[in-house]
Amino acid sequence: MSEAYTSSLVNPLATPAQLETSSSQLDGVPADLENSIRFAACRLIQAAGALLHLPQDIVAHAIITYTRFWIGPDGGSLRIYSGQDIAAACVYLVTKLSAHPQSPRNIINVFGYLTAPSSTFSNPRETMKSLKPEAYYVSEETYHAQRGNMIKHEAIVLRILGFQTHMALPYTLCINYLQTMDTFRHESGSDLARRAFAYLNTLLLSPQLVYLTHHPPALATAAIYLAAKEVGFKLPEEEWWEVFDTDREDLGFLLVAMTSMSAFANEEKKVWGNSEVPLSVEQVNAELDKRAILES
Repeated sequence: MSEAYTSSLVNPLATPAQLETSSSQLDGVPADLENSIRFAACRLIQAAGALLHLPQDIVAHAIITYTRFWIGPDGGSLRIYSGQDIAAACVYLVTKLSAHPQSPRNIINVFGYLTAPSSTFSNPRETMKSLKPEAYYVSEETYHAQRGNMIKHEAIVLRILGFQTHMALPYTLCINYLQTMDTFRHESGSDLARRAFAYLNTLLLSPQLVYLTHHPPALATAAIYLAAKEVGFKLPEEEWWEVFDTDREDLGFLLVAMTSMSAFANEEKKVWGNSEVPLSVEQVNAELDKRAILES
């Protein structure tokens, strides 16, 4: 990451060297598999946040922390660290720093429940109906082992990130910008805000890693722009985004990232079907061995 910031408007952004490659790719993990694992793990964190009743800003913080962990040649490698373990550690770490701390037991139980199905993209409601409690029950012995493992991975995350846990998020800025443009006086102002927040949440899963390459003002501006187009809200005809420190090039890039997410998610579901995206080191190694056999 570039130099550290403590502002509410900017984040430490990824450097070109960090975006060029990753420790996982240097260890032989293809970029498409890395993207699939990151997408599945970020969805796992989002689902865990919902079950733990965490505010969205804390969930977003955990997802971005998870994403930061893997980037660059000095980041974590999927051949060394389990994606699932790092995801749980990120949730534990971020909640400790918030007003909504979670006990290790809560997090371990939730992750055990969410990872019990054998298909990453299965229908959660239908799958959980047929799932026996034994499949996600965490015994006392297992709990203590996983608790120690989670605390160990929390320390690993802090070490890899250089203890840089600051995170400026675009949600508050988004509301401020909408208020500045007086949108809430209109009947569709609330719909516009909801849609903009939905796009900000979607971008957390983007393979373009936009939360690591763009500051919160640009993210908030792009979300408002696309949300306004969708709900039919008329924004100022002038280049209003420049007032919020966003140039046309960045706006265009972020709009493409937002609109391409649906196709990316559908492609991931098509690729993995009823199988499970590998989230452990053993599963990653097995997937790589399988690909090697198919290619030989």
